[in-house]
Amino acid sequence: MKTFGIVAHVDAGKTTLSEALLYQSGQLRTLGRVDNQDTFLDPDALEQARGITIFSHAAQFNLGDTPATLLDTPGHLDFAAQVEQVLDVLDYAILVVAGNAPLSGHTRTLWQLLKKYQVPTFIFVNKMDAIGADAEQTLASLQTDLDAGCLPLRNLDDDTKEAIAVLDDDILQDYLESGELSTETIQNLIAHRQLFPVYFGAALKLDGVSDLLEGLSTYTIETPALPDFSARVFKITDDQGVRLTWLRILGGQLVPKQMLGDEQINQLRVYNGTKFTIANQVAPGEVCAIPNLQNTHAGMGLGSLPDAPSPILQPVLSYALDPLEEDLHACLQAMEELGDEDPQLHVTWSKTLQEIRLQVMGPIQIEILTALLHDRFNLTVKFVAGGVLYRETVDQVVEGVGHFEPLRHYSEVHLRIAPGKLGSGLVFDSACSPDVLTQNFQHQILTALQAKTQLGVLIGAPLTDVHVTLISGRASVKHSVGGDFRQAAWRALRQGLMMLRDSGDVLLEPWYRFELVVPTESIGRAMTDIQRMQGEFGQPEQNGELTRLTGTAPVSEMQDYATELRSYAHGLGQLSLVPDGYRPAHDMDSVVATRGYDPKADLDNTPDSVFCAHGAGYPVAWDDVPAMAHVPYLSTEALQQPGLFTSVFGT
Repeated sequence: MKTFGIVAHVDAGKTTLSEALLYQSGQLRTLGRVDNQDTFLDPDALEQARGITIFSHAAQFNLGDTPATLLDTPGHLDFAAQVEQVLDVLDYAILVVAGNAPLSGHTRTLWQLLKKYQVPTFIFVNKMDAIGADAEQTLASLQTDLDAGCLPLRNLDDDTKEAIAVLDDDILQDYLESGELSTETIQNLIAHRQLFPVYFGAALKLDGVSDLLEGLSTYTIETPALPDFSARVFKITDDQGVRLTWLRILGGQLVPKQMLGDEQINQLRVYNGTKFTIANQVAPGEVCAIPNLQNTHAGMGLGSLPDAPSPILQPVLSYALDPLEEDLHACLQAMEELGDEDPQLHVTWSKTLQEIRLQVMGPIQIEILTALLHDRFNLTVKFVAGGVLYRETVDQVVEGVGHFEPLRHYSEVHLRIAPGKLGSGLVFDSACSPDVLTQNFQHQILTALQAKTQLGVLIGAPLTDVHVTLISGRASVKHSVGGDFRQAAWRALRQGLMMLRDSGDVLLEPWYRFELVVPTESIGRAMTDIQRMQGEFGQPEQNGELTRLTGTAPVSEMQDYATELRSYAHGLGQLSLVPDGYRPAHDMDSVVATRGYDPKADLDNTPDSVFCAHGAGYPVAWDDVPAMAHVPYLSTEALQQPGLFTSVFGT
């Protein structure tokens, strides 16, 4: 069993190609069309109404005598997190690009994701029947912008064989000596992402589809099964009130009544579009859906497989739900259900503000959520934009101390807080001797630090890219319990951040990588706008009456630029925005002043400590804690050099 996924930028013709592949392989008797709202893999009413894929769907088909699963994925950037979840269960991907347009920024992002997940990839250049389609120009762009291994395989003539052999020195030597290039060699080059076969055609007219199917049949191999039971959950969906856990088996098998953790499998469903059959077992390589499991989540590893790392593509915008006349509790239940299906929504409830908050990629996702709440839950609500999602980090090393000693309790924790690698998130470890704190207490401290979202002290945004090391502490044989160290650890982290608040804490903001196409006479205006938005761009590329500009800019400045573009470009401009990570905020002082966050008033994340005297506990402000700590601070030299911890603490 092989599993293929189709990925593409919106409007490249991905769903049309999916339909054509299923039709040409004999799976469908009639060929549906997106504009007729009758395609096999866009069955949802929301998808049909908007003419875009919103949810990933599965279909079964055959490649010759080999059964295969096809996973269609959303094309719009706002739903890219769903695409990333699917990539981890694919044997091969089919990347669809339009032959009548330049490669989009989203296509480049998809390519980077395919590279991260090491997915062997076939490329189908679609819309070759459209005005402006140019095979040579598109191929050159693929080889320049994506990989030199993007080569057409429709005709395996001598020139093509030589171009393939050049991709590997050993293969080239063998080819020059024998003049032969075996199918197995080509299969291996594809499987190891050295060769990316390119096919040209027009899916709507079924042109080139048979060639692609033949290539998929000839040049793909089945992934060997893992020795022990292993499976990856790649999405959670709802089917008429039934919670479905979708997964792919990578080793072993599943059968009804089998236990997954502490839950029993009551049914195994194999879906083909909206219909499913009930399976007696699911073998390696197969995709299935299990109803009514409650303790699963997208990215979860089952059996011997660990959980997948956090997705690269993260939301950059925050919104709050306005319930209008609806019951707020009913809205929260509905949003939590949607958040279960899409963890990247990060649905939270603010008890203080009595407010439901969520995170999204863009406005199209908000439109879909509004429609889902109405159609599925009979709730009429609206969403209020809450701005961009900032994060906080540090650019200096500091020691943070937390002391928690109310009557009959005792704990003190010392942490080394240092800048982490870009994109590393929060890393917690210990360099503390068990002679200073037992392994049990150390484990409780590290567990506590990971137990909740740690916030910065500038605006209360989530902390990221920080390396936190437990370096010392103190316990009482008589009075210390685990909950004490949770309190001391949280306070130590916040106290250290407060030490850096005026000099070493950094506010991070999300940036977009943009691709802007405007009428050539408007390029001066566009470049001026990007500079005004604190953005960066490369050399403009003119193509006839249009000019293309690519670069990066802060999300806070560019998120509403599409409206401005429509005004001055008179509908001829195009803007593509892709999240491009976090950088120090260009207007940090202004944002901090506007937010007005008071870290000392955030009682759930206090930087202050509690000491005890005369039989009673009393609070001590964060800046007075160092002088009162029971364990001495490290020297500046030792703090800057983690390797010295060994000599200091004997670890």
